[in-house]
Amino acid sequence: MAGFAREPTRIVPAKFSTRPQRMSVVFRVFLFAATCLWTCEAFAESIDNTEALVAAVRDGEEGQTIEIAEGTYELSEPLEPKPGMTIRGAGMDKTIITHVPTWKPPTNTLPDPEMKTEGMDTRAYLMRLQNDAAGITIEGLTLRGPGMHGAIFGRGNRDLHLHHLRIEDTLWSGIRTFSMQRAKIHDCEFIDAGGRWRRGQPGVKGGITGGAIFAIWMKDSEISHNRFLRTQTTKQDEFYGIKCRQAKRCRIHHNTIEVNFSMEFPFENDEDVEIDHNLCHGTVSIPKHAGGPVPESGSTFHIHHNYFRNSYSIEFVRNGVDIDHNLFDFDLTKDHGNLISGFGKAAAPGPAIFHNNLVNNPGRGVIWINEPYSNLVIRNNHVITRTTATPRTEGLFGFHSDCDFKTIEIRNNRIECIGQTRSLLRRDESDDMTIENNLLINVSVSDQFQNATTDRNVGLEQPLKFEVGVHGELTVNGWSTSRTPSIQ
Repeated sequence: MAGFAREPTRIVPAKFSTRPQRMSVVFRVFLFAATCLWTCEAFAESIDNTEALVAAVRDGEEGQTIEIAEGTYELSEPLEPKPGMTIRGAGMDKTIITHVPTWKPPTNTLPDPEMKTEGMDTRAYLMRLQNDAAGITIEGLTLRGPGMHGAIFGRGNRDLHLHHLRIEDTLWSGIRTFSMQRAKIHDCEFIDAGGRWRRGQPGVKGGITGGAIFAIWMKDSEISHNRFLRTQTTKQDEFYGIKCRQAKRCRIHHNTIEVNFSMEFPFENDEDVEIDHNLCHGTVSIPKHAGGPVPESGSTFHIHHNYFRNSYSIEFVRNGVDIDHNLFDFDLTKDHGNLISGFGKAAAPGPAIFHNNLVNNPGRGVIWINEPYSNLVIRNNHVITRTTATPRTEGLFGFHSDCDFKTIEIRNNRIECIGQTRSLLRRDESDDMTIENNLLINVSVSDQFQNATTDRNVGLEQPLKFEVGVHGELTVNGWSTSRTPSIQ
């Protein structure tokens, strides 16, 4: 049969004859098999009731594809897909998996322990992937609460493929994983997929730590073209879009994230994480005590070609970071944040570079780092400030007095203050800093800084033009943005 797959047989119509035609045994077997295969595929029916769905997943073989017809399926316990299984719905608007009203796991295990499964209720999810099961695909359906801690739980899963899913109205998280490798999560919608577990429980306290995608130890994975929405408006319902405790060699791109914290990568040692072409309405948080180690590649995070809308855009500190070619575009009435903010106390050696970015209407400032930080380069950016609602008068860059200022450079930037005059720095102790070749308009600079002119270009080295969000739904062209014509 392998030969037929490589070289399809050319069938020549037989000549008409009154004599019976003899057909080889091999050809008869081939024709019978092909006819049966076509007939089985043509007349196969999708599962159309909950009992059949539960039985198919429970009793199905590894590698089996389970088709689910249009309809609503109410579970009373988690589905547990086996290795290689594909769970395929008729479409996220057509196939809906939820739970019976009587299956309502208690929330006393929330918030979950984050870094370990002990103490978690791993069965409080609509789907609980078998531990270490590889090659599972789930696609084309909606997974809906409201009583579940989340939609999908998995531990030790490799080559997980989740796409064209809508996950909505869950209490803690949407997708919750441990030790996920080579995963692809794309073209999904996360609507109120977490952060709701405290609702209706007066006096219950806990950090806002749930995430629509909440991964622990994620490697070699890709998260792309997903939409994250929060329709609940109370502070109690806030949650993270993507939260990961340690990511290595991962790319997160072309997502539209409309929640208060777009992404959080706290505490653990991350390396070679690329965050690009995302539309972020909230903060990207990457803090680590003392900045953390720099891997052999030299990169922990590369944050580029994103569109940021929140004046508190990036939470620092981290060593080995490159932030470039982004548009930071803020509302003058929401001037609460410093674009880059570091709140820790431990000194960090760096390095980090912030270059070729456009910054429109920073609130408190462009960069404020509470802890001493070294080996920081700020170059070839274009910053425009206007009088904010407060109004903000702070210096645009604020550094701890114990910084090694000899390793900090501010050069080749174009900075314009329209209306309210702003100072370049918040303290005068930083006289050893390299400040040169900046075009400063209505910016006050201490007399001790010479800002010597050189022959290098000032501002962006090249104009910015790129697409962001789900399938590039928005085009950034310099300071302006517009809907991308091809997907209007």
